[in-house]
Amino acid sequence: MFADLVRLINRRPSTDYEKGFVRSVKVTDRPRRNRRVERLIWICWAVIVLKSIAVEWLFAHYHVPVNALWVIVPTFIFAALCTAIYLLRD
Repeated sequence: MFADLVRLINRRPSTDYEKGFVRSVKVTDRPRRNRRVERLIWICWAVIVLKSIAVEWLFAHYHVPVNALWVIVPTFIFAALCTAIYLLRD
């Protein structure tokens, strides 16, 4: 807004005025997913499943007065969130 006001007062076109427009746009392909990272995600999910089975067994075996889902559900939610962020990224 102020640039146009200055140009109106000076009554001469600015040299930067023409430089402000987009000359061309280059679109690149979406970066490929890293196979090593995806393999790591699958390994982490396997570890989470094993941990959940172990937590369920330990809570039942040692008669812990807390439900095992209090440990398992937050783990699954956080892992799903991290996986979704990776898979849905731009």
